[in-house]
Amino acid sequence: MKRKRIWVGLLAIVVVLVLFFSGLVLIVRLSGKPSRLPFGDKIAVVEIQGVITQSFPVIDEIHHHLADDAVKAIILRIDSPGGGVGPSQEIYREVLKAKQKKKIVTSMGAVAASGGYYVACASDLIVANPGTITGSIGVIMQFSNFEELLKKIGIKGVVLKSGEHKDIGSPFREMTPEEKKIMQETLDNVHQQFIRAVAEGRNLDPAKVLPIADGRIMTGEQAKQLGLVDKMGNLDDAIEEAAKLVGIEGRPHVLYPKKKFTLWELLMKGMVSAVIEALNEKGFELNYRLLLPVD
Repeated sequence: MKRKRIWVGLLAIVVVLVLFFSGLVLIVRLSGKPSRLPFGDKIAVVEIQGVITQSFPVIDEIHHHLADDAVKAIILRIDSPGGGVGPSQEIYREVLKAKQKKKIVTSMGAVAASGGYYVACASDLIVANPGTITGSIGVIMQFSNFEELLKKIGIKGVVLKSGEHKDIGSPFREMTPEEKKIMQETLDNVHQQFIRAVAEGRNLDPAKVLPIADGRIMTGEQAKQLGLVDKMGNLDDAIEEAAKLVGIEGRPHVLYPKKKFTLWELLMKGMVSAVIEALNEKGFELNYRLLLPVD
């Protein structure tokens, strides 16, 4: 009798699970939304949003999709004004490596400028909206000088250093001509790295990239005319292009990023962003970044 109850219980669990998954499949089909269930070839979307301050989350997601044989192509959905040089270059390099295994298509949202465009250059195909703000091929480093303000309120900054240029960019004093020359040479070198990345990624002559690598912004339509973008279109168009590249017929199954964050993760993310922003304002980081106006 006891054994019979166990079997009945197990059978009931199996029935519930079957009904649950059957209902889930039906809901997905009726809603018309892409399925996350493991049926057929897939295209994965990796989002790069906001200021690029870290590379690991994006790189980790790319690696995850590379390990999935069912994922035939990856779409980088970029909506970013750029960010730190280091994180932008790290993502760019991983996209180049990923491109050897799977097709990579970039879909540009409202903004894909500076470091955002740097990353896009590594992909096989770039799709932008006609009004997407892009370009901004340049480097920026900002410093604040509070020397005069400190004098007015009677505060004097004291700096101890082991080398002549160790406090270069200090907010307590004006930069010397030699220090400005050193910083400009650094920026020029990083700028050349950006120009090379664009030229190599877009198969353009560096001499043709140089005239438009002055930090100017442009629309997606203008960028296409200059060879910086391949096609006009939105995310759905990019998905269709990716499907064509890998030979998927019909509407492909699309894997979108999961939108799940714990309260702790959100708080930590905010704290990290605030610290990095504070450091950037003090000039401690080179940036491939478009500085957008704030209302």
